[in-house]
Amino acid sequence: MKGRRLIIWLMYLLPVPVMLVSLCVGPSAGPGFTESLEYLFRILSGTADDEVLKTILLDVRLPRVLLAFMTGGALAVSGTALQAVFRNPLVSPYIMGLSSGAAFGAALALAWVWLPVQISAFVFGLLAVALSYMAALRHGQVSVVSLILSGVIVGGIFTALLTIVQFVSDPFKLQSIVHWTMGNLHNTGWKALNSVYIPVILSVVVLIIFRWKLNVIALGDEEARTSGVNPTLIKMVILIAASLASSAVVSVAGVIGLFGLIVPHMVRMMVGPDNQTSLPVNFLFGGMFLLIIDDFSRTIAHFEIPIGIFTMLIGAPFFLYLMKKTKTGWE
Repeated sequence: MKGRRLIIWLMYLLPVPVMLVSLCVGPSAGPGFTESLEYLFRILSGTADDEVLKTILLDVRLPRVLLAFMTGGALAVSGTALQAVFRNPLVSPYIMGLSSGAAFGAALALAWVWLPVQISAFVFGLLAVALSYMAALRHGQVSVVSLILSGVIVGGIFTALLTIVQFVSDPFKLQSIVHWTMGNLHNTGWKALNSVYIPVILSVVVLIIFRWKLNVIALGDEEARTSGVNPTLIKMVILIAASLASSAVVSVAGVIGLFGLIVPHMVRMMVGPDNQTSLPVNFLFGGMFLLIIDDFSRTIAHFEIPIGIFTMLIGAPFFLYLMKKTKTGWE
């Protein structure tokens, strides 16, 4: 118990130091860690005089650090909420097809600028989740295998539609869409951050407020009704909030595969299954974890590696491990 309390306190205390370190980390061609840290102190003391370095730190790195943290936290919280609603440890925004649906919606908006990116991503992301759930529903029950298979199929459909959008898009827009579908934060700026922080914060606040009801929903509909909770209404609110948070970050950061699957399980291993405790920790740990991955993606080589590649390489083996551990089969 003391170990869990210590971990929880660390999760609340570490985000600021981690973001500070990430702010000082950049490509080898840019200012190094020591130089960046020294200049940050000069900015705080009001003695900063290098406008180029100031622009790199405050207009290039800072919005990227904030967006990476917000993206990781949003995907982790959404994954936790979806796993509780569907009572399935293998569910995530990516597995449910939400990421693919939101990616198609955002790409559609990128190709035809008259569509609002966030609204389009949210609508198609929510549609993907609804289709996956309805396809897996049999006699009022949803099995683990059916939900995974329906999610894969729905995700495949939206991926095919995304390919069609890429095929008919203007060549100049095509390049940005392809890079974006890999999961990328290299074009992040204050404009991108300003476009997503309101829906993300609003959605995360709603999920945190409803976090105790997630425990009741995870027990089943009958138990929820016995506790005086309307499961249909609560599920609707949680699904909309989780879809809004995921689709908002997908619309600017692209497809970051399986991140919303692995982080909730890592948090449960550290602090336990109680959503009242684990949901805020998911946001903080998910934000820090994706921020660290992003630091590696922009420093490990002379060129920037899309962050979605790292999350997929980490998430795919973890997903296979979970399937093996939960003994998912055809029964």
